Amino acid sequence: MFGLPAGRFPRDYAAPGRDAVRITLVVASVFYLFRYGLDRPVTATYALFAAIALGGLSKIPGTGRQRARTVVRLLPVSWVLVAVGTYLSVRTWSAVAGMLVVGFLLAFSAVGGPRWAGAAPGLQLLYILPSFPPYDPGTLGARLTGTTVGLALLAASEALLFTGPDPPSYRERAAAAARRAARCATLLAAPPYTLGDAEIEAARETGQTLRSLNVPEAERPAGPGVRDRALSQTGLALRALLNRLALLTGPPCGPPVPAVTDVLNTVAALATATASRLGSGPPPTTAYDALTGARARLATFTAAHPTPPPANQPANPSASTAPGLPPAGAPESGPHLPSADASESADASEPAPDCESAPDFPPAVLREHAAVLDVADAALAMTMAADLAVGGRKRALGAATSRFWYATARPPALWWHRAYGHAGRRSVFFQNAVRFALALTAARLVAGVDTLPHGFWATLAALTLTRTTLDETRSTIRRALTGTLAGALVTAGLLALVGAHTVVYAAVLPAVMLIAFTVGPVKGVGWAQGMFTLLVALVFAQLAPTTWRLAEVRLLDVLVGSAIGAVIGLLAWPRGAHDELRRVTAELMRRAAEIVVATSASVAGGTTAAAPPAAPGHRSLHHELVLAESAYAQYQSEPAAFGGGRGRPARPAVDWQAALMAAHHTLWGSARLLEPPGTGLGPAAAGSLGALGDRVAGRMLQVSAALDPGGDTPAAPVPLIDPSLADFTAQPPGAPRRYYATASWLASLMTDLTRIAGTGHGGDGAPGPRDRR
Repeated sequence: MFGLPAGRFPRDYAAPGRDAVRITLVVASVFYLFRYGLDRPVTATYALFAAIALGGLSKIPGTGRQRARTVVRLLPVSWVLVAVGTYLSVRTWSAVAGMLVVGFLLAFSAVGGPRWAGAAPGLQLLYILPSFPPYDPGTLGARLTGTTVGLALLAASEALLFTGPDPPSYRERAAAAARRAARCATLLAAPPYTLGDAEIEAARETGQTLRSLNVPEAERPAGPGVRDRALSQTGLALRALLNRLALLTGPPCGPPVPAVTDVLNTVAALATATASRLGSGPPPTTAYDALTGARARLATFTAAHPTPPPANQPANPSASTAPGLPPAGAPESGPHLPSADASESADASEPAPDCESAPDFPPAVLREHAAVLDVADAALAMTMAADLAVGGRKRALGAATSRFWYATARPPALWWHRAYGHAGRRSVFFQNAVRFALALTAARLVAGVDTLPHGFWATLAALTLTRTTLDETRSTIRRALTGTLAGALVTAGLLALVGAHTVVYAAVLPAVMLIAFTVGPVKGVGWAQGMFTLLVALVFAQLAPTTWRLAEVRLLDVLVGSAIGAVIGLLAWPRGAHDELRRVTAELMRRAAEIVVATSASVAGGTTAAAPPAAPGHRSLHHELVLAESAYAQYQSEPAAFGGGRGRPARPAVDWQAALMAAHHTLWGSARLLEPPGTGLGPAAAGSLGALGDRVAGRMLQVSAALDPGGDTPAAPVPLIDPSLADFTAQPPGAPRRYYATASWLASLMTDLTRIAGTGHGGDGAPGPRDRR
């Protein structure tokens, strides 16, 4: 009723405006109540800054109700921070030591997921405020009272004011994806046994809804707990399932055998039951057991039919095309769509032979069966993860310890595992924690040693102006100092003009606060610092007598905090995630190459692993993948000014997601292929498979070298298939399904690698996709 006419209020200011109204109502209420109603200035100060800390400085993701729950959960943490800061402020050295430890721990808590990462700056402020003089433990009760009331009213305002509809949860997205998978499997089990273009596109779009970039931060399953880990694995399994279903192109000749359609029908039933389970339905035990049995029957049926010798074996085996791998210069094909040879071609005028019912399956049928078994494996993994995500430790299905190692772990152990995995200088979470801890500690030391007036502002400036890259820190500081200078000039004029008339400051404060929290998020750090300078001056002018020199002190403090932030930004990983992402992805490719060679050799030798994810190399690759994904997430939020710098040549653009997916495919495929029982391949198939594995591993090593080159790294491209590869045969006589499953896996890895620009062109040197994808 009192707003602007529809369409007149700028859209960019809508969400910040609603947040500003909530914060202003809470801050004005608690500050005026304790300052003027109850004459308790200490309580008023802590109530005001508590609401500003978690309502304005923090960026807690989610809807109003979700943020309210987060604020309530953080209330005990806030009490601890205020109490510890109060007692450690007795000496400068204790306050500095506390700032180092607490600052690091709060910044490092971002490993716990988006909510912890968003709340960390506000929690830092709640510790910074009491860590400055006066040292007065007798006021701890007043401080805790103000903090409690401020955060309680903030939570109430978040839950009750300007509430909107909740976005679809990740479980709801996963359930929709499971229903889409069920539809695809149903269509593939009936004539014409293929998916139309519309269905393939729908499956692709549904899979995209599960990517973290397309999910609101508050809904991402990024926490270290059992349910979050399982829900994240559910999304990955669903994306793999949809992708594998879309790649199935129907039987190569004649209708599929009943064992194939039985698997596809049970996949559809299990996907439907899984969607119901994700909506708090009953456990899909019956459907899970049905698919397990159908998969076993197809595997046994396929193993009982060897591959016949090819009708026309090429004279030069080394020039043949690998199953699943295109020749050099040929167009790429999908992982399950290798080029058929002359022995599998049929004239269009002749009816397709019913090769699925022949005593010996041709290679095309074995590839089809391998692809269907891949679909079954993805569906089983999806259901196991979904049941664990819904039921937690009270799950109905017994999670395999190899794949779901976290299923029986306690929350403290899972938190420790997550923190330990990032406790090293190669983790961007660790780098950020060190960077912010050093900046806050230096600011607190300077404020204590030099008795900087209102040193709290210098430490707050170091917290809010330090960024993850030097370029971003420098740009932020320049705008912040400009805004602070403008705000200081306005503040000095206002204080000189009004003097000691606090009623004027009390009347102006709500309007200034409303403008500050509305304009700041839209206009940037310059406006935010300028308006915050005026805001804090109005607050302190109501707590104690002040003069225009308060503005001068504010400008000096911001200048000191900015200088500290710039120095720390220069010394502590100045390029942020840019260099680290290249280093960790290069190591990722090296670890993947080791697993490719080891898995190919194991399959060729007919061996298996009892627990594939715990096999040598798997744990190391998983750890590198965790580091790479966190570095990639931070990299996307950093400015793109680091393509090349002064004296440094611009590096080629890289499709980082292709590198991450190559690592995921390496883990999934290796774990699947190493599961018992293992069958021997025969000399010809073993030799061909070993040669293919070596070639893919060689490409991975070349990708690694291109991402993190040394001084004399060779730049010559490696062809997809070496024409002089003597041990390679296109379709080895008598090769079992396991051979074609492994060749299909290697084909998908080669497809991933050729998408990484500047590293895997297959010798053509074609430019790749843009850097930020």
